[in-house]
Amino acid sequence: MTFLPNGYKEPVTDNYMKFQDGKNVFRVLSTAIVGMEYWKTEINENGEEVRKPIRKRMNENIPVEDLGLDKWGNPERPKHFWAFVVYNRQDEKIQILEVTQSKIRKGIKNFVEDEDWGDPKEYDLVVTRSGEKLETDYVVSNKPKSKIDSAIVKEYEDMKINLEALYDGEDPFKQNEEEWTDKDTDEVAKEV
Repeated sequence: MTFLPNGYKEPVTDNYMKFQDGKNVFRVLSTAIVGMEYWKTEINENGEEVRKPIRKRMNENIPVEDLGLDKWGNPERPKHFWAFVVYNRQDEKIQILEVTQSKIRKGIKNFVEDEDWGDPKEYDLVVTRSGEKLETDYVVSNKPKSKIDSAIVKEYEDMKINLEALYDGEDPFKQNEEEWTDKDTDEVAKEV
């Protein structure tokens, strides 16, 4: 007998997928939202400075005064982003993946535009990360087309993730309380 069960893994609590060194395998579950992202420093309720991401739709203006300054005193450049829901195979968790790296976006776009592959909801994508800081490199590949487990699809649908909430600085995982029904209330009451 061992101290921990065979195959034990620390539970993942983060709702956002981050690329780790090596292979990162995931299945896309949603369509992507796209836009521009920049970081803004604000003072929180405790009087502490915090940097938080601000995301805008492609056609929205970004006020220059909102942009932070780089090390040379120039306004930081906003980054183009894609965000979509994925099933992270390593962590066995539904998460949001935000992609700002152009090499990854181009790699995924190549598969999407290839008539033999098309919609990435039909196959797993693999992003292999290597290197550090400015030397970080990403290679995008894919696995053969396959059906995704229906339990994952059901879990995703039940989560009612609202990607559009990212544009408003809100939590996409927080369900809109107005959408709750008496049935939802009864289910929560059973759990208590």
